[in-house]
Amino acid sequence: MLKVATSEEMQRIDRISIERYGIPGAVLMERAGLGVVARIDDLFCQGTNKNKARKIIVVCGGGNNGGDGFVIARLLHNQGREVEVYLTANPGSLKGDAKINYEAAGKFGVIMRPVSHFLTKYTSGGANEFLIVDALLGTGLSREVRAPLAEVIKTINKISAPVVSVDIPSGISSDTGQVMGCAVKARFTVTFGLPKRGHFLYPGAEYAGQLYIEEIGFPRTLLASEKIKINLVQKEDIMSLLPVRPKYSHKGTYGHVLIVAGSRGKTGAALMAAKACLRTGAGLVTIGIPDTLVNTFQSRVTEEMILPLSDKGNGTLSMNAADGILDFLKKRGNVLAIGPGLSVDRELSGLVSLLIRESRVPMVIDADGLNAIAGNTGVLKKSSAPVILTPHPGEMAGLLMNQPAAGRRSPGATSRLNHREEIEKDRINIALDFASKTKTCLVLKGVPTVTATPKGEAFMNSTGNPGMATAGAGDVLTGMISALLAQGMSPADASMLGVFLHGFAGDISAEKKSQQSLTASDIINAIPSVIKSIV
Repeated sequence: MLKVATSEEMQRIDRISIERYGIPGAVLMERAGLGVVARIDDLFCQGTNKNKARKIIVVCGGGNNGGDGFVIARLLHNQGREVEVYLTANPGSLKGDAKINYEAAGKFGVIMRPVSHFLTKYTSGGANEFLIVDALLGTGLSREVRAPLAEVIKTINKISAPVVSVDIPSGISSDTGQVMGCAVKARFTVTFGLPKRGHFLYPGAEYAGQLYIEEIGFPRTLLASEKIKINLVQKEDIMSLLPVRPKYSHKGTYGHVLIVAGSRGKTGAALMAAKACLRTGAGLVTIGIPDTLVNTFQSRVTEEMILPLSDKGNGTLSMNAADGILDFLKKRGNVLAIGPGLSVDRELSGLVSLLIRESRVPMVIDADGLNAIAGNTGVLKKSSAPVILTPHPGEMAGLLMNQPAAGRRSPGATSRLNHREEIEKDRINIALDFASKTKTCLVLKGVPTVTATPKGEAFMNSTGNPGMATAGAGDVLTGMISALLAQGMSPADASMLGVFLHGFAGDISAEKKSQQSLTASDIINAIPSVIKSIV
């Protein structure tokens, strides 16, 4: 599985490679430059892009990212290209490997000027038949970009020319993907050793464009270190995870899922979760519903079974439904999913909290099940079995209500809106922190979806598309994860695999239907094709 590093983790790899393994920093810088030049050759030396590589502008900062830029400029100049370097730092302030490569580029005859010349020459932007290499800031950025660098970045963005960023677009936080004041909008980004979080977290992912990862000689043991807790989930990672179905088996072998869901006006959520659960391999699925809705459901189910539960007479479950749910789980069910279309009221809050405390089987909580415990997540620490939570950012904000906001020391209530903004700015760390504190497996839906475990690991998903922002898609995911749990997978693996398959099914559906026309039912219908493609 591909590790995803922070700036600090990447600096550690760089330092250990130099100090412990004896790889000179200048060698790593040279290989980084070679990797970028090779990628430029692949991208811009053929077809309609060929003319754009005849002239290349390299904009360099004063640190190691600029040092990479000097190597790139020297190598391209040595190929016979027309290369201009614009430097934001005073040449006399350059140090170490950056200084070495600045001097080498000068000896090769590379034209190097102060960045003020760049601003004067290209301040009006416009269309230009050349390529820009962004080697300004790199991954170590920790504060907002200000003048004069901000003006350089704005000028790069005004020029109608393709941009290749070295390591990460200048101005993007490599740890959060946030724009630090302003940032280069690259068409391509070439990074080294490992991708960084900011390559996949938005808006950083959009600024990075197409990402390429170059191997420049870091020891593989460092790149695969267990100390790096974030992983990118790809197809090759999940192919071996799907449960094998032995020849000597029966429907009970693959688990019985009880989905407690639905209310008057929200019956579709329960049905979609159940159908997705069956399509993902659960042997048996029962839908626990308010008993006044039995006739409505009975006319729409086929393979699914129905469990009538005590309701309040208005098509929503009552607190008394707990007895029927717990009795069913004791006798037959081995996974409980709760929440889709459940509705929201105080009695349901009590019901969900009781089930968390009393259920002896793994639980998947989504939608209104999450709303039922908003601001009362302390109950999760009292669970008797593993719990998986699948919130979108709005629901996550509800779970964080009445908790100190991230990074704040003072206790007290905080608004759902404030938490939602913080979640989108730092979704990985917030997911990890919540999973650790509550001892749950958290699936924070979004772009990208992040699965965090109580052990401090997180998995970033690589599938899915904007067409999946449609009613019922989350209910489908609930059913899929529940099915994988029922087949014996761990909460972490069931969540990771369920999220990947869900996004993959959405991608297949979008190819056939278009993103605009995609529905949750399309995702369900694509599940067989997805599973067939990976077994």
